Amino acid sequence: MPPAPATSKPDFPWWLAVAATLALASAVFIAANGLYAQVFATVAKGIGITIFVTVVAFALASVIGLGIALMGLSGSRVLRQVARFYVEIIRGVPILVLLFWIAFAGAPAFVAAWNALTAPLQIAGILGELLVRDVSLLWRAIMALTIGYSAFISEVFRAGIQAVEKGQIEAAKALGLTRAQRFRLIVFPQAIRTILPPLGNDFVAMVKDSSLVSVLGVADVTQMAKVYAAGSFRFFETYSIVAYIYLILTVGLSLALRALEKRLRNQQGE
Repeated sequence: MPPAPATSKPDFPWWLAVAATLALASAVFIAANGLYAQVFATVAKGIGITIFVTVVAFALASVIGLGIALMGLSGSRVLRQVARFYVEIIRGVPILVLLFWIAFAGAPAFVAAWNALTAPLQIAGILGELLVRDVSLLWRAIMALTIGYSAFISEVFRAGIQAVEKGQIEAAKALGLTRAQRFRLIVFPQAIRTILPPLGNDFVAMVKDSSLVSVLGVADVTQMAKVYAAGSFRFFETYSIVAYIYLILTVGLSLALRALEKRLRNQQGE
């Protein structure tokens, strides 16, 4: 009987050791250099907006994406076609174009529709007239990212749900579980293990794409850098700091998501 093959040990993450060393060395250099410290202090003011935009837009996109995925898997032909139409159309529009359209066409159209629907309440003095400037550019940017990413996330949810064995769903039906109970107790807990890796990739991608909101003047990391660089002409130092901040955010998130995936994999193997 041939001997069992030896289990290969995972490679030591030398890339992470090198990256961590470079990150630490860069942090020391930034702290010790007056110019880079000033640039970092200025640009870092936008980190809160970057994180806020990413978290809120991703949470909303996940909710909408799940709803679109369930529509696409429903028994209604109309709902399936509506979901397919939404996904294909939204995925075909670049995020930057969608951002401009929502900000400068969608928001005014929404305000006009809102005022038309609430006209009786406005005449009665219950509500005031909504103006376009009342819809902040920050929320226009968040809605653009939400709509853009919801189409991609819906496909992630759809693939994960369809990966669950149909035999388990049939068994749940035989036990008398309702459709909602089957989804909550049987389908979703198993699908999340398939969904999490690509969903995490979308989250990291949104962190980077959140920099697009700077074109609307939203004071995120990129916008703070643009303003500082335009006034000081320190383009190399400024955008080096921007790249450093985004690398810290994205690599840190990637490591956290990888650790979560490993934990779920270990729980599945138990």
